[in-house]
Amino acid sequence: MTNILINNAFGNDNAEKASIAFIVGGASAARDGETAIFLTSTGINLATKNGTNGLQAAGYKPLQELVRAFLDNGGILWVCKACTDAKGITADDLIEGAEIAGAGHTLGFIDNGAQVLM
Repeated sequence: MTNILINNAFGNDNAEKASIAFIVGGASAARDGETAIFLTSTGINLATKNGTNGLQAAGYKPLQELVRAFLDNGGILWVCKACTDAKGITADDLIEGAEIAGAGHTLGFIDNGAQVLM
């Protein structure tokens, strides 16, 4: 099965696009192979404690549920190191299952055959 890497740069600025990333990610994580979501820009806030509180796009499940379902299905949640450094976010600020990861994580995943979804 193919490994999948999803880049998500959206958070509270566009809950609908963020929701779609986690819906696709959750479905992919439930399949064989590994699925990673790489959060960048405002998307990094989704991995912070309370960062999904109250976020729900019209017609979609709350982002808190979508993120949890992705992780519960075995999804890998990487948070952009450059972004966390710029915003002063540390590993202690993140939800369980999220990991600060640099470009090396994502590029290594791609080098090992992951397909990229943007």
